[in-house]
Order: sequence, then structure tokens, then C-alpha cells
Amino acid sequence: MNIIHTTLNIGATAPFTIIHLSDTHLTYADLRDGQRKVDLIDWRLPSFPNAEKVLAEAGELSRELNAPIFHTGDLIDYVSLANLEAVKAFTDTHDVYMATGNHEFSLYVGEAKEDAAYRNQSLPAVQACFKNNIRMDSRVVNGVNFVALDNGYYLFEPEQFEFLKAEAAKGLPMVLMMHTPLYEPDLYAKERKHHDSGYLLGVPDELVDTYGSDRAKLQRADATTWEAISLIKNTPTVKAVITGHLHFDYEKMLDDSVLQLTTGCETVRVIEFV
Repeated sequence: MNIIHTTLNIGATAPFTIIHLSDTHLTYADLRDGQRKVDLIDWRLPSFPNAEKVLAEAGELSRELNAPIFHTGDLIDYVSLANLEAVKAFTDTHDVYMATGNHEFSLYVGEAKEDAAYRNQSLPAVQACFKNNIRMDSRVVNGVNFVALDNGYYLFEPEQFEFLKAEAAKGLPMVLMMHTPLYEPDLYAKERKHHDSGYLLGVPDELVDTYGSDRAKLQRADATTWEAISLIKNTPTVKAVITGHLHFDYEKMLDDSVLQLTTGCETVRVIEFV
């Protein structure tokens, strides 16, 4: 397990620590969901061989530090009864605050168009495994407002935008939690060296136009998403964005005042806020 220690000075009323995880990708399944689901294990487990170990060690560290776990999505690789039972057992015994990723609602991984209708097939079952609202929620810790938003499908939906505006109006220092990182030129360049798209939120249209047609349709920001991004970048109380999705560790300022942190799938990031 890789551990990164990060300190963020954003005006907390008293110092505190959180543990940031992302992209654990648990790959449990059994015949209660049928052989097709079980077959996913052979395909997907080799990409995430240490998922169970990383999650267990993060849980131990959470207890040692008395620090909550803030997870930015893809805790599971696909929806299965065994995966959901494992998540429920973990959240029943640990303080977990969740912003979901696209895989939280993936039935068989890549077999269908990912949109609201697809997500809603499994949303109630997944939501039942977590204590907070996994689509949008806020949690204030020592004067810092952690706003969790599900942007796993490369969009902010209208109700999320309204929620974000209401949270910004509180005037507290804000940390945004979301699965997909915001576009930043160096991060985009790093992704495009190895992939056919940027896998980021809010990529300029002229760059999205260079993707394959399927990726472009999935990852192009709509008007509401651009409004939400503008709000994020123009709200002085937004101090940091913590994300995942890319499976590697990265940090870079989005502008002079907002730091974006991306945590990889085998990393536990211990963040101290002061």
C-alpha cells in the first residue's frame, strides 16, 4: 500500500485528518447473480489484485488515526450481491463518506450506455450500502464543508448544480469530492499519451472533437456542467478538489487558489487540514 501525506491550509477551525481513497474496484461475485457475473472475476480481478488488501489496510489506518475515510468512487468494479455485501460490512464498521464513480452502477462493465436510466437501475441497492447521499451531499468538519458530487458520467446534473450553489452560499471553505477530475492542461496531456480520450470533466470541445465518436458523446460537457465548472472556478471559498478515476497519483493547482488532488487505486492519501 502506498501512503501519501498531504497538508492543506484552508482555514479549518481546528486541525483534523481524513483518509482519501479512490478506485478500489472490489471484484466479488457468486452464483446468486449468475455465471455471467462470476465470469467477470477472471476478467477484472487481474487489474485490481490488491483491492481487498488496500481497503483493509486503509480501514486499520482509519482506526489508528481516528480519521474518516473519504472515498471518491469505484469502490466496487461492478454491481453484485457479493460486492454490495462487502461494502455494507465495511461501511457498517468504518466512517465512510462517499462520492460515487461510474463503476458503482456498472452491471457488467462496458456493456451498455452509461446514463441516468442505466444508473437508476442499481442506484437504490447501491445507496443502501452507504450512510450519506451518494449522488450529492455535504459534510462539515471543523468549519470545512466537504461537498460530494457524483460526476462519474462526465456531467453535473441540474439538481447537483443547484445543490452546489446552495453549498457555496454557506460561505465556508469548501473541498469538492468527485470521481472524475476537472480538466487541467498538463493532466490532459498525461492522459492522452496513453488513452484515446482525456477521461476528464470539462475538456474543451475542440479537444473532445479529437476523441472517437463514442468517447466524445460520453465525455462532452453540457451547458449545466459548464455552468457548474464556472461556479467552482469562480467561488473563492472553493479551496481544493479531491478526485480519482485515473488510477494514479497527481496533484496540480487548477488556478492560483484551488489544488486538485487525484489519488490512485493502490494509494491511501492521508490529508491533514489546518
